Amino acid sequence: MAMEYEPIKPYADDLEDSVYTQEKHFSIDIDIIGNAEKIQDDDESKNLNQLAFRISDPNIANKGEESPFIPASNSTNLPLHGQQPPQHRLISLDVFRGLTVVLMILVDDVGGILPAINHSPWNGLTLADYVMPFFLFIVGVSLGLTYKRVSCRVTATRKAILRALKLLILGIFLQGGFFHGLNNLTYGMDIQQMRLMGILQRIAIAYLVAALCEIWLKGDDHVTSQLALLRKYQFQLLAASVLTVIYIFLLYGLYVPTWQYQIPDATSSSAPKTFSLACLFPFHSKVKCGVRGDTGPACNVVGMIDRKILGIQHLYRKPVFERTKQCSINSPDYGPLPSDAPAWCQAPFEPEGLLSSVMAMVTCLVGLQYGHIIVHFKDHADRIRLWLIPSSAFLVLGLALDIFGMHINKALYTFSYMCVTAAAAGFLLAGIYLLVDIYGYQRMTLVLEWMGKHALVIYILAACNLIPIVIQGFYWKQPPNNILSLIGIGR
Repeated sequence: MAMEYEPIKPYADDLEDSVYTQEKHFSIDIDIIGNAEKIQDDDESKNLNQLAFRISDPNIANKGEESPFIPASNSTNLPLHGQQPPQHRLISLDVFRGLTVVLMILVDDVGGILPAINHSPWNGLTLADYVMPFFLFIVGVSLGLTYKRVSCRVTATRKAILRALKLLILGIFLQGGFFHGLNNLTYGMDIQQMRLMGILQRIAIAYLVAALCEIWLKGDDHVTSQLALLRKYQFQLLAASVLTVIYIFLLYGLYVPTWQYQIPDATSSSAPKTFSLACLFPFHSKVKCGVRGDTGPACNVVGMIDRKILGIQHLYRKPVFERTKQCSINSPDYGPLPSDAPAWCQAPFEPEGLLSSVMAMVTCLVGLQYGHIIVHFKDHADRIRLWLIPSSAFLVLGLALDIFGMHINKALYTFSYMCVTAAAAGFLLAGIYLLVDIYGYQRMTLVLEWMGKHALVIYILAACNLIPIVIQGFYWKQPPNNILSLIGIGR
């Protein structure tokens, strides 16, 4: 991937209420989670006797709307009486991203060895289950800074839609089945069976919804207090509440009928997955449901909606519930099917499905409100306090819901799961902000900061196995004779 980097040096003088995030430009013109949070001093800082400045160019505000996905390629000087405003980076956001990337790589590479940190087979919460909501949360935080000033809402909307489409297409290319993985030096996808949803697709959808809310659903109130902050963004809070109600109503209210799916023939060359114990079930397996409000692997509404709209052939073919006790004798790890395994054990299921992505949007909107705190409150203590209060409330609410039956479930992205993971993200952001931006422990986080600035590139190269696939393409006489096989990778 060609990459051009244009460094912009921070100004020597730092103000506490100025936030500047270094910009860079990739030829791919997409970034995953917010490397372009270039923002200017808020007008409210006048009340604190800080410097304020005007934007002389009416197009500059749109240049600041470079979204969490597309960094701006050129720097912009915003003069005040011929002087440049002092600016500095909010390092904690980059470190948060970098730590999330490290967590993603850790659970991908070590999760197979230590199932305890791998995704929970169904209900419950493990280390791997924090990765997706952390990404979504920091997208929201970044949007609060990116769209601080919007000079033309129509133009900003058009740019946001284009950026989301780019990320959506990239996600389909990387996770739709084009690359066949290790031990298979072929590529290409059958459009009839390609996976339509995935991690990048979910981030693109959540980003677009949060961006549109930030562009269109905020008031003109002058924020001088917490109550004024709520009034300014009351319609965004209403949107998050409506999405939550819709999700809960559909999850527990829709009827799930009995359904069936076809187990691919092991001899079929077009089958994307070979079922080792397909003889346990008939060629067409029937899953008996006929229920409402079921949140188990077989008869939940999330899976039903994906099967109806996306089509079962476009869903993920190695779902986490294959590691449940009903489906694996090595649970919580993958393993052979038990002799009495239920019919649904080999059914496809999309972990980044349509209905579950509704709650992913809410996570992004929650992060957006945390970003607003950075924009409107300049005192360190105020920021940390206003982050910790909702985080504590989310944690208590999520745990209470889990106790009373709305289980924490990543595959379904339940409301309780959203609450607990959003709370964890808020606590983590406050902790990193305290250590890095207040106490100045920046040298020890340089690697994480760098990884946070290049999150998309690292994701593509590491999480999508592109580096191993490329290395494996060079072999001696026979494909198995490659460097990776010599060191025990991809066997």
